[in-house]
Amino acid sequence: MPDQPVLSMDVLTLERAGLQIGGARILNDVSLSIPRGEMLGVIGPNGAGKTTLFNLISGVLFATEGVVRLNGRDMTREPIHVRARAGLGRTFQTSSLFNGLSATENVRLAAQAKAGGGSLVTRFPRVTDAATRLATAQLDEVGLADHAQAKAGGLSHGDKRKLEIAMLLAMDPSVILLDEPMAGVGSGDVPGLMEVIRGLHHGGRTVLMVEHHMEVVLGLVDRVAVMHHGELLACDTPDAVMKNPTVQSAYLGDPV
Repeated sequence: MPDQPVLSMDVLTLERAGLQIGGARILNDVSLSIPRGEMLGVIGPNGAGKTTLFNLISGVLFATEGVVRLNGRDMTREPIHVRARAGLGRTFQTSSLFNGLSATENVRLAAQAKAGGGSLVTRFPRVTDAATRLATAQLDEVGLADHAQAKAGGLSHGDKRKLEIAMLLAMDPSVILLDEPMAGVGSGDVPGLMEVIRGLHHGGRTVLMVEHHMEVVLGLVDRVAVMHHGELLACDTPDAVMKNPTVQSAYLGDPV
């Protein structure tokens, strides 16, 4: 009998999720509930388990313990493409663009993939087809309308991140995972990229973001989840997390 969705106010839940590889415990007993429309920041030192957490949620790795649910449906053992069809989208720390194609063509590929098309999307594109119209709209949403015909490889790091988000939006996800979106981005591009991410949130999407830049996290999110040694140390409002003495000792440093 197929798995029946569990009715819940939360769009994404982890129930005592863990990962062991070769006897080593990488992630341990992580329970997290994320309501629809929330923006959650995930912070922690290198090796804390942040990207591993994203890998379990997105299906890059399967949890060896616990349960991962998306919209109430058990996704613990489902592959990446099934989770994507269910509304989960993710960017990675390193860019995954077609550098020789224009910004529009990159987004058209994503739009065509969503519609079930193939690689022929890059041949004989027409400005009137649905994929091109969607690509144009998504580029406008992330502030890249003026760079629509620019080659992706020639864009600044900040604009490349925006383009990745536009491609993600073409897939129409309800839950978005952003893995270090500010990595490699120059300081001048940070405010504009923050506005794009804020727009994702205000658009009603659920957003989880791993990010090392604390000023970015604190300026965007509703709650902060703190990872430490593969465990969830705390999850609360930014103000409460910053004042948490356990978090200060483990990650942010001793109170001043």
